[in-house]
Amino acid sequence: MTQYLIFFNQQWVGDHPAEWYASRGPLARAVVADMEEAGVLVFAGGLEEDPADGFSADATSGELVLSPGPYRETAEFVGGLTIVDVADEDAARYWGGRVAEACGWPQEVRAFKG
Repeated sequence: MTQYLIFFNQQWVGDHPAEWYASRGPLARAVVADMEEAGVLVFAGGLEEDPADGFSADATSGELVLSPGPYRETAEFVGGLTIVDVADEDAARYWGGRVAEACGWPQEVRAFKG
C-alpha cells in the first residue's frame, strides 16, 4: 500500500455563490464516507482560508523562530487535503477524481516517498 496526498490550492476553487458551495458539502462528505468504508482514508480536511491565521516555525538558523502568518507570502496556498492509503496509482487516480468531482475544482495527486 502507498499513501497519496490529494490536495488543492485555494486559488483553484474560483468564485461561486454561497449556494454552490453549500451544494458541494454533501458530495464531498459522501466521498469521504466512501473512502472510510473502503478502508483507504487516512485523513481529509480543509484549511483555514486566510494564511495569516496560521504561523510558521523555522529552525534553519540553529534557533527556533515562531512567527505569525505564513513562512513566505506566495500567490497560491494549500486550501485542503486528503491522504489515502491505496494499493496502486490507479486507485489513487480513482479517489483523486472522485474528490475533484465532488468539490468541483481541480485536485493534485502525489505519492509520498516510500
